[in-house]
Amino acid sequence: MRISRYRSKYTPDTSKRYRINQYIKVPEVRVIDENGENIGVMPTGQALALAEEKGMDLVEVSPVAQPPVAKIINYSKLKYEEEKSRRKQIARQKKVEVKGIRLSLRIGEHDQETRLKQAQKFLNDGDKVKVELILRGREKQHTALAREIIKKFVDSLQTEKPIKIEQPITYMGGKFSILISN
Repeated sequence: MRISRYRSKYTPDTSKRYRINQYIKVPEVRVIDENGENIGVMPTGQALALAEEKGMDLVEVSPVAQPPVAKIINYSKLKYEEEKSRRKQIARQKKVEVKGIRLSLRIGEHDQETRLKQAQKFLNDGDKVKVELILRGREKQHTALAREIIKKFVDSLQTEKPIKIEQPITYMGGKFSILISN
């Protein structure tokens, strides 16, 4: 089996591509210096010479503008700042998980209280909760009782905070399930 050193074609590249220095092919660019001040429109060769004189790169930041906007900046510093802001955005995102709670037709009162505490903890953490009740054998004849147990469980959760039902009670293959969140 051959292992490729190159990036997989199935993983999208989210980084923004810039044209830098000699790869800018347009005849004229609007130049912004390292302090953010507008220098004006000038030929690309002159802008490259100006950037090289300052020991920096000419980076095309807005290729769709007329004429395209190029900035005199250190390219590695620009890439570092973008990566830093991208990582900060990822860290700010809350990943919502779906936690599961299993009930049964013959569940005891104490066991049900324990499951209630678990579900409340999951909801307070901001996760969604999937409540399942599996019917086995002859229990499949008592679907009305199973629905009643799930409804009581959800109603007892709603005493503290209002619960939002993401997916109503569904019955599939001998299993009842409901998805709830805060």
